[in-house]
Amino acid sequence: MEFTVNQIAYLITGEVVGNGELKINKLEKIQDATEGCIAFLDNLKYENFLYSTQASAVIVSNSYVPKSDISVTLIKVENSRASFSLLLEEYHKIISFIKSGVEQPSFIGNNSQIGNNEYRGAFSYIGNNCKIGENVKIYPHVYIGDNVSIGNNTILYSGVKIYSESNIGNYCTIHSGSIIGSDGFGFAPLQDGSYKKIPQVGNVIIEDHVDIGANTVIDCATMGSTIIRQGVKLDNLIQIAHNVEIGQHTVIAAQSGISGSTKIGENCLIGGQVGFVGHISIADKTQVGAQAGISKSIEEKGTSIAGTPAFDYKSNLKSYAVYKKLPELQKLIEELNNKLKQMSL
Repeated sequence: MEFTVNQIAYLITGEVVGNGELKINKLEKIQDATEGCIAFLDNLKYENFLYSTQASAVIVSNSYVPKSDISVTLIKVENSRASFSLLLEEYHKIISFIKSGVEQPSFIGNNSQIGNNEYRGAFSYIGNNCKIGENVKIYPHVYIGDNVSIGNNTILYSGVKIYSESNIGNYCTIHSGSIIGSDGFGFAPLQDGSYKKIPQVGNVIIEDHVDIGANTVIDCATMGSTIIRQGVKLDNLIQIAHNVEIGQHTVIAAQSGISGSTKIGENCLIGGQVGFVGHISIADKTQVGAQAGISKSIEEKGTSIAGTPAFDYKSNLKSYAVYKKLPELQKLIEELNNKLKQMSL
């Protein structure tokens, strides 16, 4: 894809200083840019690169004034970082949705419907009675079971598996290796020490604008639905168990695990490798530090916690400071104890 500097300036509401007809075909860091690239300057620590960069254009803030002559074309905007982020977003949309058509071999089952501007990669499989929206991109080796619904402008990257009865909204992105709707971990112990499997007959509901990282697994409900609300962002390698509900615009980092029937509120920030026990509730806007273990419900909105078991973030830091000094404290106690013994003689 190729655009002129003027076209990019129009998109990000910028003013061109230099040659607006130059062709741009790539986004790059200012220190690595070559001809045909566009970069941005926000942190003045990188200002020296502006005078040597080979980029065709650089986005800068309106208030920026070069200290000496430059040859590169500038696009002046209100906020250079925000404008470059917008440009990245638009570029990503273009390259993500550029594919169209049906590669062979691929399969679509009976009574299944798919909207216009579809892309179905080779060896993709769509089961019976599926309803798939407009501009959906299904990459090679994607499996979609029976009775699945998928909204408009959703991307399923190579190797994604969508089990039967799952519902996925509009503008969702699911990365390679993720599995939606696999069985929840439900087994009943028997008297002889063995376990009997409990059938998992529910489904998964993923609302609009949800992003799911690679190799993340979302289990179907035992009954009812496992629900991922609008705007949730899930990192790679996350396990979400049966009947979990995650509130809208919550963000969860990699390698976290959420046990069955736990409800996580809206706008929560959850670090990597966090573990939640089952059947608890987490209040809206809760912040959880990395590697925390959550063993009970959090009822107060806006709580920040860390540690295992997790408790107040600031108190946890203070406790850890004491914990590091335990060998010194033990030695001091022993010395004091010896002095007390001597005094009693």
